[in-house]
Amino acid sequence: QVQLVDTGGGLVQAGGSLRLSCAASGRTFSSYAKGWFRQAPGKEREFVASITWSGAGTYYADSVKGRFTISRDNAKNTLYLQMNSLKFEDTAVYYCAADPYYTGSDSHEYDYWGQGTQVTVSS
Repeated sequence: QVQLVDTGGGLVQAGGSLRLSCAASGRTFSSYAKGWFRQAPGKEREFVASITWSGAGTYYADSVKGRFTISRDNAKNTLYLQMNSLKFEDTAVYYCAADPYYTGSDSHEYDYWGQGTQVTVSS
């Protein structure tokens, strides 16, 4: 089993920055592909970014490209999401996810999930 714990959310003004972290424990987390998703009230969960196990491949939703950066530190079993130039529409609960192989945007393909961390951007 893989356990994921999301942290780093909070309240920030538009234009500000936050860094989310996802700490993993359990199986060999370093060999898993990982992603970030978010869900705003009344909306479906949507893909934000993903990264291959080595970190060599990264993928982003168009809405965050150029503003968000996904990264990982396998030695620390931690996944990160650096969020810059935050907008009001980035407000959501953010979830990290992990899967042995999948790095796509379909949330149903990921096997493991964090509990979520709230990001609120004030306009």
